[in-house]
Amino acid sequence: MTVAAPSANGARTTSRPAPPRPSQRPPSALELIRSTDRAVDAPAPEPPPTPAPETPQAQPSGFSPEQLAALSAPLDRANVRQREQGRSRVSYLEGWQVIAEANRIFGFDGWQRQTIAVRCVAQAERLIGREQKPGWGVTYTARVRVTVTAGGLAPLVREGSGAGHGIDADLGQAHESALKEAETDAMKRALMTFGNPFGLALYDKAQRQVSSAAAQGDGPQRQSGQRSAVSRPSAGASAASPGQGHTQATTPTPPPSAPADLGQVPLDPETIQHLHSTLRALPRPLLESLTRAFRKRFQVPEEAVTIADRINQKCHHDWIETFLVQHQASSD
Repeated sequence: MTVAAPSANGARTTSRPAPPRPSQRPPSALELIRSTDRAVDAPAPEPPPTPAPETPQAQPSGFSPEQLAALSAPLDRANVRQREQGRSRVSYLEGWQVIAEANRIFGFDGWQRQTIAVRCVAQAERLIGREQKPGWGVTYTARVRVTVTAGGLAPLVREGSGAGHGIDADLGQAHESALKEAETDAMKRALMTFGNPFGLALYDKAQRQVSSAAAQGDGPQRQSGQRSAVSRPSAGASAASPGQGHTQATTPTPPPSAPADLGQVPLDPETIQHLHSTLRALPRPLLESLTRAFRKRFQVPEEAVTIADRINQKCHHDWIETFLVQHQASSD
């Protein structure tokens, strides 16, 4: 191929051949082997760094500090009842007591229950009573769902299963009794998962989260918070009548009885003063929150200007400590 070189005035000059292009030689076998060795010896590229796993954040609790303190508080021994079951005695809470605690802690509009399943599993004729009259024995099982609204978070849902037995001369009464007992038993098992006030402490055989080891409510039924009266020696039994010529031996005065509940043990002045100092050092919002919860828990009348003079027993000291610990845990 020839290329015409242009002249200065635009006219073509004599053509000259273009230089030949170098031809590309295929790689030799030795070059191929060397390139392969270099590829093998080259360091592998480092993988991208793995991002560190994110630390899981604690889920916020929708319960208020007062509710957390109430849920973690020991179970009041005065609310515990006992019954014979087989050859042993079983501790339990009555259904109305569990409902009252749910109303107190969650609020009347803060929880609800729903019976989602019920079934009659047994019905048979049997002899009942001491006179062995003919009657009926009925057994029901039930499953109850409890929903609790805590703050602005999603509702908490717990479920429990229970059984109830009805024995009566009338078949309808036996069914009614068994059905009610099954629903109540299932409700108590669902609420039990929320803590000691609903009977969780009774599942510990040592009952270490029950307020005291005093009387366990196996006598006559008493309202919550009431205590049996302390027995006193009868007056006049030891005094001699004025006309008698000899003096009768006086009955020795028995030692003072211990409080029916260890929570009623009075605090010494130093402990009370320390509690007062601790409360005065609290931030005002926390102090107001504690005061409201204390008034509600120990039923301080509204006309009482302060709760300072109400802090005088061991149960008050323990409750305040539990409240402050729970508040610190929730703030962390």
